[in-house]
Amino acid sequence: MTEATTYDADFHAWALRNAELLREGRLDELDVEHLAEELELMGASERRELLNRLQVLLLHLLKHQHQPERRGKSWRLTINHQRTSIERLLEQSPSLRRLLDSANLDKVYRKAVRDAVIETDLDAELFPGACPYDLTQILDDDWLPGD
Repeated sequence: MTEATTYDADFHAWALRNAELLREGRLDELDVEHLAEELELMGASERRELLNRLQVLLLHLLKHQHQPERRGKSWRLTINHQRTSIERLLEQSPSLRRLLDSANLDKVYRKAVRDAVIETDLDAELFPGACPYDLTQILDDDWLPGD
């Protein structure tokens, strides 16, 4: 590999070069260690994105439920956008669905409650200790709490 295509010098050129080597079957020339690292990072990135989107979705569902007087198009658009993004992530990487178990849902829910308390000035005690919504409701395009 030339200096211009090393991992540290030019990531983009390195990625293109390694893709070319893979396609040509020149496996002995691959930068295996960095390829493995990048594949792991890609997986971690998708996991973070799914859980972050779920947290934003839960935050807006909580606001929708607990502040009916403040409901507006912006919250509904955010809810729709997050649901669509989660749906796309799960279509592209179905194995991510395993992250939506009750343990992860409760962890993400607690973070959404923390954010809801900060954003709304409502008391934390107003919110249930565990997620009051099931995954089917959370991802259902036609469901909103309190409706």
